[in-house]
Amino acid sequence: MRSGVRVGVDPGDARIGVARSDPTGFLATPVETVPRGKGDVRRIARIVRDEEAVEVVVGLPRSLKGTEGPAAAKVRDFAAALAAKVAPVPVRLCDERLTTVTAEAMLRDQGRKGSKRRAVVDQAAAVVILQHALDTERTSGSAPGEIIEVDHA
Repeated sequence: MRSGVRVGVDPGDARIGVARSDPTGFLATPVETVPRGKGDVRRIARIVRDEEAVEVVVGLPRSLKGTEGPAAAKVRDFAAALAAKVAPVPVRLCDERLTTVTAEAMLRDQGRKGSKRRAVVDQAAAVVILQHALDTERTSGSAPGEIIEVDHA
């Protein structure tokens, strides 16, 4: 298992959930919810710098069959913009099927209701995405997901 803080990102249409791991890469915890729109990539890049992250994991929405649709295309564009902003820190896309559903269930089980749950569900989804990536790396021995190549031209 590689050491160093990783930042997990769950990009949605309205909000972007952000999580971080501990330096050992064992546990993911929520950081904040960034409003989607002007300055969102800059804010996340700032979090990556402040956390001294060694990697960013972005959730890639796929259908249950594993295909990619318009939402995945938007996330790929977002991840490319983020990768350009945080380089040389690598950005990886990791499958995030059902993470929001899992996050909603976790928050519901904790007794969070309505607007209080909606306010943190994006962070919780980012935690689920990042924790899955950390667990996958720990069990497989290799970094999960697909690396985003940055054009250095």
